[in-house]
Amino acid sequence: MTLYLFVQTLDRWLVQLERGAVIALTAGIAGIMMTQVVMRYFFSAPIFWAEEISVQLLVFVTLFGLSLLVQSGRLVSIDFVPAALPPRGRTAVLVLLGGVMLALLLFLAQLGWEWVNRPEVRMELGATTQLPRWFNYSALPLAMACMAFHQFAAILRHARELIQGAPA
Repeated sequence: MTLYLFVQTLDRWLVQLERGAVIALTAGIAGIMMTQVVMRYFFSAPIFWAEEISVQLLVFVTLFGLSLLVQSGRLVSIDFVPAALPPRGRTAVLVLLGGVMLALLLFLAQLGWEWVNRPEVRMELGATTQLPRWFNYSALPLAMACMAFHQFAAILRHARELIQGAPA
């Protein structure tokens, strides 16, 4: 198996994992909040941790949903320059811009890991759950690393298209 096929296979597996996680976490948010409404308004016994956990899950859903958008190439973009170029020029610009995006994502992942590993962040606890917050904060560098991998796979696809002259 070539490096290209290996990376594309890993990319598809990562998409399946992320999609499953986003679906499960979204279902978890809905379940927690519906239970919270029933407990609060019908039994006058609210779940004290429901809002904090729901917000934390929403952060995970948002970041990994964004990673899925990177993989599918559906991020909002200004594409009038690549659209005005011939196919080969468009592909070359996509490789170049993909490299810039990859560098940015790797930089953000590194900054995120440094931030999560700071002692004061490692000691911080949730207000209602008393769970360590570094676990929640780790969503940022983890999602950035996933986005970087998706971007790397896209660069390989575009580079292959540029070299072979046909869509990958």
